[in-house]
Amino acid sequence: VQRSRDGRCKCLSKVGLSWKGSVDEDVVELVQPLTGREQFFTTSSCAGCILLLDGGINGFEVQKQNRCWLLVTHKLCVKDDVIVALKEANGGAILKFEPLVLHVQCQQLQDAQILHSVAIDSAFRNSGIIVGKRGKTMLAVRSTHGLEVPLSHKGKLMVTGEYIDFLLKISKSKNVGKQEEN
Repeated sequence: VQRSRDGRCKCLSKVGLSWKGSVDEDVVELVQPLTGREQFFTTSSCAGCILLLDGGINGFEVQKQNRCWLLVTHKLCVKDDVIVALKEANGGAILKFEPLVLHVQCQQLQDAQILHSVAIDSAFRNSGIIVGKRGKTMLAVRSTHGLEVPLSHKGKLMVTGEYIDFLLKISKSKNVGKQEEN
């Protein structure tokens, strides 16, 4: 159950604000203690994902907008998954690993400050608090453990399959809670 600011309960499996539309099963255990407290509710969460993006003028832009998403997975993937998706690349394909992110709206600034301290002490060093114009206080829990690597240029693969496998192993080691899989 996810609790909104006004105390109403929402089911975690209902569509949320993220494009995925649900809470990742790998982050539910982290989110549940927060949603059980009146002063917090989550607005989005992602346990970590691997993206393969194609497009851009020279293939090396870092934004996700205006790019073709060749592969998106919140689960661990293998080299063959990436190789198959790369066959659709026309421009510069980039492999990205995005680590856990959690957005928590807090009733009061003091609540956000306490949760922020916990996040920083738990190695989520890229976390921060945002206070909106209307007083809405949002905490973003973020890690610095991302990865972004170009794999192709103008549709031509620039790395070996062995290197792609190596990158996926690095992503796996950076992904909180998923290291023991595979």
